Amino acid sequence: AGFRLKRLEVYNWGTFHNRIWELSLNGLNGLLTGDIGSGKSTLVDAVTTLLVPANRVLYNKAAGAEYKERSLRSYVLGYYKSERSDGGYSAKPVALRDRNSYSVILGSFFNEGYEQSVTLAQVFWQKETTGQPSRFYIVADRELSIKNYFSNFGSDISRLKKELKTLEHVELPFDTFPPYGAAFRRRFGLQSNQALELFHQTVSLKSVGNLTSFVREHMLEAFDTAPRIEE
Repeated sequence: AGFRLKRLEVYNWGTFHNRIWELSLNGLNGLLTGDIGSGKSTLVDAVTTLLVPANRVLYNKAAGAEYKERSLRSYVLGYYKSERSDGGYSAKPVALRDRNSYSVILGSFFNEGYEQSVTLAQVFWQKETTGQPSRFYIVADRELSIKNYFSNFGSDISRLKKELKTLEHVELPFDTFPPYGAAFRRRFGLQSNQALELFHQTVSLKSVGNLTSFVREHMLEAFDTAPRIEE
């Protein structure tokens, strides 16, 4: 039947501040609607972050935004407005959170055909005053939730890692995307990154200019032409 998104949870992600926000789909299709600035793209970006390598993600793409309008740092710290400096010549973002907080995004997937659950999660924290946040990745062959497994540890990230390592059917936290991506692709039956590239592109289908180019670049697998020409 394939894996479908059962539940999406975010904590301290964008303007979803200081509380766990949950979107329950139970494997069904969903329509996410709301006013401009209500957080639709913020939730879409959470799903994208779970599935797409960091160097490939273009945040706020669903809204057709320009590159770098948002970043992982802006989501983790919760930028929500800009303020003019005293001189009035520049503006700086205002954050809901500081370096003492942490953020979590979690997606629970379920395959009815095999009655299998897979949970993907990422934990973020800001080590330095500048630069992008640090993070680690989790792949679990069971259903997890932020409330039960990613809270009540204060702000000690190493303690959280130790607690997660004691859980059954949870792969040790990954520090980089490639092994994490390989782990969940293996479970989902994805042989390459091509499907995830296509997924990322469909997030902003309204900005596709040439359908032929879209199919060539994102839907057709690359192959070595030399042997075929020789044959």
